[in-house]
This record gives sequence, structure tokens and C-alpha cells, in this order.
Amino acid sequence: MVNLGRGLAELLDIGAKGAIHIGLLGRGIGASLSPAMHRQEGERQGLDYHYHLIDFDALALGDEHLGDVVDLLEKVGFRGVNVTHPFKQAVIAHLHQLAPDAREIGAVNTVIFEDGQRIGHNTDCWGFAESFRLGLPDVPRARVLQIGAGGAGAAVARALIEVGTRDLFVFDTDAARSEGLAARMREMTYEVTTVADISSIGSFDGVVNATPIGMDKYPGMPVDPDQLTASQWVADIIYFPRETRLIKCAAVAGCATLPGTGMAIFQAVKAFELFTGRIPSREEMTRSFETAA
Repeated sequence: MVNLGRGLAELLDIGAKGAIHIGLLGRGIGASLSPAMHRQEGERQGLDYHYHLIDFDALALGDEHLGDVVDLLEKVGFRGVNVTHPFKQAVIAHLHQLAPDAREIGAVNTVIFEDGQRIGHNTDCWGFAESFRLGLPDVPRARVLQIGAGGAGAAVARALIEVGTRDLFVFDTDAARSEGLAARMREMTYEVTTVADISSIGSFDGVVNATPIGMDKYPGMPVDPDQLTASQWVADIIYFPRETRLIKCAAVAGCATLPGTGMAIFQAVKAFELFTGRIPSREEMTRSFETAA
């Protein structure tokens, strides 16, 4: 195993036997609110529950160290990890099994270490679908443009189809990635069309940003806000900042909006259940998110 640096040294002794240790693997995740939601729900349920941020940027680790970090966390007794950008697809190579949802989507955001096996799950799909049902219950959704076909995008595409999208169009700056997503969806008998240009978005009922563009680490806009019309809705999966520039511009244009907060909360709800085997309180985890935001 390579030297992972002093930043991970503390994980070599994770404390009392019986404690539950969870990690979040990603880049630029210092502003994540997952620790607050998980820790406070663990405390509410009387668990010795610890949630660690393992930021590859802060630790100066390369992408090639992903497998070494997963090995280390399993070795020292972690119960599992959450996985975020940019590792939701790359982590699959370091797992033994995939749950049906993760296998179909082709992306993992939750890994359970159990009996010598690393099992990948995807709670993003359910998280986005639940957020959509609650946040945009009555909007038309037959024809939707999704921007981004990475790990999170794969889960969002599946969720959009589940909530009633009939014609899903996907754009990614990496054409091979969008074609790969479309092919995977077709294997599940879902029809997805790739598009090479999004210079005109007015013909869609809604637009979803499933890229990291808009995060503090990746500032910018995934679409030209001047193209948005009040008859459309706009959703984002980013939750830090809590309201991205896209969501703010869409609101000004008169669009119904769905920020990434709901997906962040609900994926955490489902992940907590997988990590602990206990049903968490949605209300309490939402309150933890709101308080920490």
C-alpha cells in the first residue's frame, strides 16, 4: 500500500470497539453537510457514530489512490463509505458486489463493508426521485433535458424516468459518456436520446443540471439562463452553495425550481439506513441539514 500521508494517520486507530465509523470520499468536499446529518441522527438514536470527510484534494491524493484508501478504511474497521464526485463510477472497480440499483445505474454512492465483502449501493436515484415528487409534484415532465452523464447523472436519469419522463435527452461535454449512459438505460428498456448541442432549450418541460458546474470548486453555468422560460422548471443536484447561480437565474426567469438540497437529504436518509440497519427520521435529518446550512 502506498504512503497515504499524515492526513489519514488518525484513521489507523479509530477508537472504541462497537463504534460506527463512516467516511465520505470525494474532492472539494469541505463544505459537505453529510457529516452533520449523519452524526446528529446517530446521536439521536443513541449510537456511537462517527462520520469522517476524506477529501482527496485536502489530502493531496491522486485518483490512483482510491483503491488504497478503500482498502485502508475497510482494514481499520469502517462500517462503510459514501462516495461523491469524482469517484461514483471509478469506485466500482474496487468492490466485490453491486446491489441491483447500483448495477443497473452503473454508479455507486454508498459502500457497505460486510463479512469481507464491499457492496456498492446507489441511494442517489431514490433521493432525487423523492425530492422531485415532493418539490415539483405537479409540473409537466414528459420531455426533459439532462445535462451531465457522470455517476450522479446516471442515477438522475433513472429517477427522471421513474417519476414519469417519457422523452429524456442527455447532453455531456464528453459525448462518449452520454452515449454510454443512453446505452445503459436502453438495456433497461428505457429510451434515452443523446444531444450534441443545447443552444436551444426552450422546447423542454424541464432542465436538470447533473454536473458539478455551479459548485464552489467548479463555478459557472451549465446553460445560458437567457434561454430559460417561465413555463419550464429547473432542477440542480448541487447543494453547496445551497442555491446555485443556475437556480437563482431560473427563479428570476419565473421557472419553478428544485435545488439539490432535497436529493442531498434523502440520499443520506437511505444511506444511514444501509449503514446502521435502522430507520432514520427524515424530519430530524432535514432539521440537521437546515441548521448546518
